[in-house]
Amino acid sequence: MKRRLFLTTAILSGLAFFALAQSPPRVRRTQTVVITPYKTTIIADGKDVANITISVQDRQGNVISNAANLIRFTVTGDAKIISIGNGIDAPHKPDTALQENVYQGELKLVLQAGRTRSIIKLSATSDTLYAAASEIHSVQPGIAHPVTSGPPIAGTAKITDKVIGADISFLPQNEDRGMKYYDENGQQADALKILKDHGFNYIRLRVFDHPDIAKGYSPKRGFCDLAHTMQMAKRIKAAGMKFLLDIHYSDTWADPQRQNIPEAWSTLDFNTIKDSVFTYTKGVMQALKDQGTEPDMVQVGNEINHGMIWPDGAVNNLDTLAAFIYAGVRGVKAVSPNAIIMLHIALGGQNAEARFFIGNMLKRKVPFDVIGLSYYPQYHGTIADLKNNMADLAKRYKKYVMVAEYSQHRAEVNDIAFTAPGDKAVGTFIWEPLNLFFDRSGKITPVLQEYPAIAAKYVR
Repeated sequence: MKRRLFLTTAILSGLAFFALAQSPPRVRRTQTVVITPYKTTIIADGKDVANITISVQDRQGNVISNAANLIRFTVTGDAKIISIGNGIDAPHKPDTALQENVYQGELKLVLQAGRTRSIIKLSATSDTLYAAASEIHSVQPGIAHPVTSGPPIAGTAKITDKVIGADISFLPQNEDRGMKYYDENGQQADALKILKDHGFNYIRLRVFDHPDIAKGYSPKRGFCDLAHTMQMAKRIKAAGMKFLLDIHYSDTWADPQRQNIPEAWSTLDFNTIKDSVFTYTKGVMQALKDQGTEPDMVQVGNEINHGMIWPDGAVNNLDTLAAFIYAGVRGVKAVSPNAIIMLHIALGGQNAEARFFIGNMLKRKVPFDVIGLSYYPQYHGTIADLKNNMADLAKRYKKYVMVAEYSQHRAEVNDIAFTAPGDKAVGTFIWEPLNLFFDRSGKITPVLQEYPAIAAKYVR
């Protein structure tokens, strides 16, 4: 989710106004339209709806409260806009117009599903703003078939440690470019030690299948492959920190917009892919265990609320998706019976969709210990939305909850993540914070100085 910066192009359809076909005058854009859907998975029954907030924001993610821009919308896929409201006028129908002026920087839109499964794309454009687009998947869940009739192999962990974590998977690449890091005394030091000295106790690393291929994350170099991950895992354990392994099940980034099957698996059938998930996961875990760097916690997939290992494991195919996740959990547990299992979804403030996904996985008896959420406000709602979602998930499912990715609103996110009800709060992982924590010369910034107080309040 974090890798998608402000979008500068829109998806246009025959519904677009003729004016959109004209080349707009060159303007200096400093603000953007932001689309925040409160569901990005809806039921293809002709009735289900997604409530969407449209806002105008600056580059820091602040809503421009005096914005009054005209926003134009287009929809592709089997869905339609049934109302647009700007807070002062009554909502109106799309047969009148697919445009509206924001009021105090925001407006509300309701999108209704059709009756066929599809990927719906909503785009929003304005003459003087960066455009935005969002994908919503319409699905037909069907009858749930459990992945096993036996006892659960995960879901009973007792987590007593609180987590102040960081995903620093970019560190080897930064160091390869010559980047060095310095402590508060100006002495060069390992970035992991500096983080630990400022309250961090957990490090998260992503791993791809074959990132070195032409279409992979790191062509020819192979950063974030198993070998690089093993080297980093040694440094984590040597620093006296714990280790979360984030398995992407892809050769490149996996997130709600793309979950590309590893190229080596692309011609395999369902059963062979399922076996490959188990074998691959077990192999990664065994390699890490053999060198004494067993992960303490494992994500079986990254931001998987739209599925993983597409197309077979897309959210349209919930039984298949559940089978793939279960194969991954089995692979972890075959090597590390005590490893904590996380399901990671990109739904920090989208409670209805979080319940849809978690509920459907539980119906299929997918076993796990922790619900991990990504929270980026431009995609996942307000701080209040995050708080309400975490509280509801912890109480509803009696599962541990944590923020597995965030970067903004650091104090507020940590306060929420460490205070979820029912003793189910685990903590946070800030995503790739090295450029926040250190300046270009490798010196510590004030952002890193925020964390000793957070650690003192919630961990130490």
